[in-house]
Amino acid sequence: MALTGEYEPSPEQWVRDQVATFEATDGREANTLPGRDDWPIVVITSVGARSGKLRKNPVMRVEHDGAYAAVASKGGAPEHPVWFHNFLAHPEVDLQDGAEKHTYRARVVEGEERAAWWDRAAAVYSPYLEYQKKTDREIPVFVLERLD
Repeated sequence: MALTGEYEPSPEQWVRDQVATFEATDGREANTLPGRDDWPIVVITSVGARSGKLRKNPVMRVEHDGAYAAVASKGGAPEHPVWFHNFLAHPEVDLQDGAEKHTYRARVVEGEERAAWWDRAAAVYSPYLEYQKKTDREIPVFVLERLD
């Protein structure tokens, strides 16, 4: 994995706990959305846009042909999640899927490419459809393509 620096855990206890357990077990535990065994997650490490510190977030596992999607839904909130800004400022991220850890470049997708990835994401995690209805913003979708 390419990213180095000081890690600053999430202010959210459940995120801290899930990331710690996921990493400690190479993804054998804490690898689904809490309380839902049918919704798998990956852990993405990014560099903070303002702090420069490493931040880790569990996101839904949406994979296709070796690339992954990261959907900046924030549950349909009117604003983007903090990691959205991290990805824009520092598009090189590390992604752990189970025991597999690699470096990726994140980019926002639009048009037909976004539509295809949105459909894939909604097939994995149907609440994305409701999240989009709750907000006026088009929920951004990043595609993460492997670098290493």
